[in-house]
Amino acid sequence: MTQQADLPEVPADPHPAPRWLPDALVTLVVVTLAFIPSPVPEFLPTGPLTTALVLSPIVILPWRRRWPLGVLVVLLVVFGLTAVAGTLSPGIAIAIGVATFQIALRSSRRRGFIIGACATVTIMLLALLASVYSMVDPRVLQFGFIVALGAAAGDGARSRRAYIAAITERAERAVQTREAEASRRVSEERLRIARDLHDTVAHQIAVISLNAGVASSAIDTRPERAKESLQTIRSAARTVLGEIGDLLTMLRADVPDGSRPSPQPGLRQLDELVAQFAASGLEVRTRLEGDLDRVTGVVDVVAYRVIQEALTNAHKHGAQHRAHVLIRTDTDEVVVTVTNPVRSGAPESPAEQGSGLGLIGLRERVASVRGAVNAGLAPAGFKVEARLPLTREGAA
Repeated sequence: MTQQADLPEVPADPHPAPRWLPDALVTLVVVTLAFIPSPVPEFLPTGPLTTALVLSPIVILPWRRRWPLGVLVVLLVVFGLTAVAGTLSPGIAIAIGVATFQIALRSSRRRGFIIGACATVTIMLLALLASVYSMVDPRVLQFGFIVALGAAAGDGARSRRAYIAAITERAERAVQTREAEASRRVSEERLRIARDLHDTVAHQIAVISLNAGVASSAIDTRPERAKESLQTIRSAARTVLGEIGDLLTMLRADVPDGSRPSPQPGLRQLDELVAQFAASGLEVRTRLEGDLDRVTGVVDVVAYRVIQEALTNAHKHGAQHRAHVLIRTDTDEVVVTVTNPVRSGAPESPAEQGSGLGLIGLRERVASVRGAVNAGLAPAGFKVEARLPLTREGAA
């Protein structure tokens, strides 16, 4: 089910007016100005014809939403006819201002400015036909001011609508970006959990599986050997349960007892890792070159995981039950190399024998620290080599 986007609030009219209200107000103003007594004789109609012309905006103006420019031109013609008849109708001038407002609201700023300026100059020139004074007569200027005010108000309303549309679009883009970022983080977290789960479980499960096979084959002929295998299985099961518990503790945000997961293992735990493989029947020889203390932080964890995954594959798919680990610390990188003999005719990589998810996760881990990993057949057997750049933290 699609959830409605939580958009930020944008400015809105607190009390939106009904559509008919502006027309009703303009009608009331036009009728009032046509019949209310005025001290200026030119403001009142002089006969039935001029009265009909003065009241005609009531019928003409509602069409401005469909034909705004046409309505403006018709109203200017009506104003000119009344001016020729000797009447300067403020009601028609207000109707022209409303029509100019509509044009400025629906047009670009440049088009609205041009049409508003032309309408302002035109109504002032037409007002001179009924004025006995000059262009600076206040009665002439006030008609121009009404039309100019309508154009300015329309442009302001158009700008406000554009502003609301722009911030709404930005808000929608922000929500979409936030959702995309959240989805990306969820995917990355799933990959991280999958890698951690594989690193936690794969080695111990491999130990359990191999020793279970040894125990089942030796239980009748070599009971002592079967007993040792069962003890190894018990120890591996206890270890994997503890590691899974630590992983679940890390995933829970509200652990009631305030417990904290154990830290991620690093190269300092290499001897323990080698001892675990030795107990499960894999002979591991290690060689260290350089200062291992320079390898810290996430690079330390990744290097440990590389060795763990490579030894697990060597234990499961290698030959002669032995492997060799070389850790070389150079100036700007640490190189981890794990080699093991393989059986003749074996596939080029453990991925061809299993699911291949271990090597995929290994490459993802190495790539996360801007490193590179190569895995494949070599003269000494199968070789996994990872080059991990030392960070400033690690090089300090």
